[in-house]
Amino acid sequence: MTRSVWIKADDTVGDWDDRRARITAALEAGADWVLVDEEDVERVRELGDINVAAFRTDGDVTLVDDAEAGTDAASSDADELEEIDNVDDAENLDVDVTTSKRDNGTAADAVIVGKDGEGDATIDLPNDFSGSADLSTLRRDGDEGIERGAYVRILDTEYEAFAEAAAEEGEYTIVIGEDWTIIPLENLIARIGEETDLVAGVTSAEEAKTAFETLELGSDAVLLDSDDPDEIRRTVEVRDESERESLDLQYAEVTDVEQIGSADRVCVDTGSLLEHDEGMLVGSMSRGLVFVHAETAESPYVASRPFRVNAGAVHAYVRTPEGGTKYLSELQSGDEVQVVDTNGNTREAIVGRVKIEKRPMFRVALETDDGDHIETLLQNAETIKVATGDGRKAVTDLAAGDELLLYYEDTARHFGEAVEESIIEK
Repeated sequence: MTRSVWIKADDTVGDWDDRRARITAALEAGADWVLVDEEDVERVRELGDINVAAFRTDGDVTLVDDAEAGTDAASSDADELEEIDNVDDAENLDVDVTTSKRDNGTAADAVIVGKDGEGDATIDLPNDFSGSADLSTLRRDGDEGIERGAYVRILDTEYEAFAEAAAEEGEYTIVIGEDWTIIPLENLIARIGEETDLVAGVTSAEEAKTAFETLELGSDAVLLDSDDPDEIRRTVEVRDESERESLDLQYAEVTDVEQIGSADRVCVDTGSLLEHDEGMLVGSMSRGLVFVHAETAESPYVASRPFRVNAGAVHAYVRTPEGGTKYLSELQSGDEVQVVDTNGNTREAIVGRVKIEKRPMFRVALETDDGDHIETLLQNAETIKVATGDGRKAVTDLAAGDELLLYYEDTARHFGEAVEESIIEK
């Protein structure tokens, strides 16, 4: 599941200066969506590139409902026909205007109903949801290419049921819990299927973490209502952490360290500063990838390069996010690689530069507890560090009998993807 963070920035949070501050913080933090009023869409586009959802509160749903249910009993048949014609004209005009806005980049990516309507309890819920103005708007055709969603305050079980009905009609269902109780969110996660993205209203990163973890599945997204740029940033970090793998690393015994001459060695320079316990997983065999530290340690011979991992020879695999691999020779600026720490926690980093140079190499051979033989090539240099049972150690100090940290999975790879077939690597 891909999680997302929405930031609430409509007129309820303040004037345009207040709203712009939230939108700017969302852009800088890497949020996925902002939720604004329709009249602000063009101004948001001018601020930066982000998905824009807009509240629709124009009231034309009343005309649609009248046309569907029949006009007032006192109206003549001719008046009814005239009103229905007017509705058709209004719908056609609405579609034409939306198409024009989409063509010039001022249309929203998604339209949200419920504000100043039934969803936020401005208008009472109908006894029969078939007569709901908000749901009628969701069912309408038009606005081709623009997604739809509903905004619902969960005041009681009746509003839970209304959110479930809205979920059947729109791509997004935003639910705002009163006093942020977990039970309504649990109910909705359990009942709503994959036909909609469930967006939980939150006011802090802590609440966002709970929403993403509720019933283990969690909500698809959160709508954060906060002016604090740090809270926005922390919520985005919670999103990222919720999607990251946690790997089960293990130790394997070094059986041989051999000088083998020169090869084309790859340094992966990322756009991130890596921590002292972080590095990458690389290896000659995809089933066993050795943990190689980033160059965070100072040396008498060279300054630290905390953005760099000296990863090995061009043929080797490097692990990428979501469980893939790439050959080191394939990496280029803009690619994503997986950064992992010695506890198996992972994150992503963007490749800024790849340096390939001919350097003297070691062949490091390992044996796992199951008796499998793993190998990789690493540069013969004291600045390349690996994680051993005795701690961080230069590859030049490795010897048979040392325990080396690696990620092992009994699987084969085809074009970087895990496959169930018999492949011999030696």
